[in-house]
Amino acid sequence: MTTFIIRRLLLLPLIVLGVSLIIFSLFQILGPDKLLAAYVNPNVFDKLSEKELDALKEKYGLTKPFVERYGIWLWNAMKGDLGWSQVGKEPVLKAIWSRFPYTFELALYALFPVIGVGIWLGVSAAVNRDKFLDHFIRIVAIIGWSFPDFVFGLLVLMVFYSVLGWFPPGTLSQWAEEIVKSPEYLKVTHLLTIDALINGRLDVFWNALRHIIGPVLTLSFLWWAYLLRITRSSMLEVLSKEYVRTARAKGVPEKEVIHKHAKRNAMIPVVTVAGAMVIGLLSGTVIIEVIFNRTGIGRLAAEAAVQLDYATVLGTTLFYSIILVLGNLIIDILYAVFDPRVRLG
Repeated sequence: MTTFIIRRLLLLPLIVLGVSLIIFSLFQILGPDKLLAAYVNPNVFDKLSEKELDALKEKYGLTKPFVERYGIWLWNAMKGDLGWSQVGKEPVLKAIWSRFPYTFELALYALFPVIGVGIWLGVSAAVNRDKFLDHFIRIVAIIGWSFPDFVFGLLVLMVFYSVLGWFPPGTLSQWAEEIVKSPEYLKVTHLLTIDALINGRLDVFWNALRHIIGPVLTLSFLWWAYLLRITRSSMLEVLSKEYVRTARAKGVPEKEVIHKHAKRNAMIPVVTVAGAMVIGLLSGTVIIEVIFNRTGIGRLAAEAAVQLDYATVLGTTLFYSIILVLGNLIIDILYAVFDPRVRLG
């Protein structure tokens, strides 16, 4: 296990390098002047002399050969200098970290209902195979999996905001945002709901919760549909195994057969899928954040792509690449924990 983890950690820089190299190559069709704008505050850029612009081009290697240019960019990135975010109007690294808590909070709130409800529905469908409950759950799964996320998100907005007025888009209302930005407001975790409780502001907590329920509901419904189908198939396969029939023949209570013997072994493929879902929740919230007008890395990346914000696109790509590799490492470790037969050498 230790050898496997070390090997994967050693591969992490290579994978990140590969992804960054591909994205970096695509942007080299832009001229040095346009690329330079990605590293300098626009308010300062217009005031720089020709000599100062040439010095900056030299610093970032924008007039050098491709390999040398990439090496300079990589060295600056390792020092935390990812350039200037035109979208965030601040350094790229600061723009990413300032928005990460919002994306993480959204993924965190969606994670538990997705996994908990998805597995519960999948197990319930398998145990009640070909009964009314099974057919009903499968119909819900098909509907959920058939809906594009942006369509379902718009439906949630239409019903729960436009019609009922319950769950507004955005991250916070203006009055709540002014409270959060005030100097006396403590930002311990940078998660809006948790910091609101720490500060004893239940009004801010409820306001942040109302804004996050819509996107959480959208993410949850779409992922429930997928996870319950995987869980159902895995449970049906395990329930047909010889050891399960033997346990029933020995008079073992049905609940013990389901939860102690069948469910644990059925979770092996589910763990892999659930782990991939966690990665997806962190890196795949782009459309959801745009639809619900939420501050987050996904929305930052989307706006950067639209505005051709070279530095921000590269920075967010690096961030997502690291999450993807670390997430897959955790999945492999959990897979070995759930299935002792797996040996990761």
